[in-house]
Amino acid sequence: MLWFQKKKTTMADRGEKVDDRLQHIAFIMDGNGRWARRRGMPREFGHSHGAATFKKIGRYCEKIGIRFMTVYAFSTENWKRPQKEVDTIMEIFDEYIEDCFREMEDDNVRVRFVGNLAVFSESLRAKMAKIERETAHKPFMLNIAVNYGGREEIANACNELIREGKQEITEEDISAHLYTVGSPMPDLIVRTGGEIRSSNFLLWQSAYSEYYFTDILWPDFSAHDVDQAVSVFYKRKRRYGGV
Repeated sequence: MLWFQKKKTTMADRGEKVDDRLQHIAFIMDGNGRWARRRGMPREFGHSHGAATFKKIGRYCEKIGIRFMTVYAFSTENWKRPQKEVDTIMEIFDEYIEDCFREMEDDNVRVRFVGNLAVFSESLRAKMAKIERETAHKPFMLNIAVNYGGREEIANACNELIREGKQEITEEDISAHLYTVGSPMPDLIVRTGGEIRSSNFLLWQSAYSEYYFTDILWPDFSAHDVDQAVSVFYKRKRRYGGV
């Protein structure tokens, strides 16, 4: 009989870092509402805990050497949710711009907001722009997708090219006009919460991404779970259409 169980260590505990095969990781942060419901709490409670998990996972990914991280914070379809829930998400988002990113001043995180930002208030857009300016020199790129939809992003890129007078549009043209321009295509996309679909996230960018799906709800997602996703990723063979 074992009187103790050896504590599981993480990649960071062991001083390990990812290699160049994994530069960009993206997260579909699903399961906040179900996490709260299982505890007899309103969905808004889950979003608050999910926001705390987002901060922890971001710091951990930077620590293990990942250079780019994109999170699906709020989709263009999420406006269809109950108004109270939408209002709570927007309040959390506003608070985190002020509080969470103030805590990141000593971190290496460069923050960028990607999506159709025109729907947000002028004051909120000003806060976003301020954070982007103040963190622009930092090495770890954190893309926060808000009011984001993959189809809308592609349509927006095409409309921009039309306004520029483009007669023939190439793949490279579209890539250069995406909200995420400046970040490489995601190597690994992790979806929590048990659903197996892309939900209109990074449709153009994910052409050759590896997907990792887990039943773990986002507020419960941990550094150990990141390690598991990374381990599975390294066992995959990425052929990019070849053999």
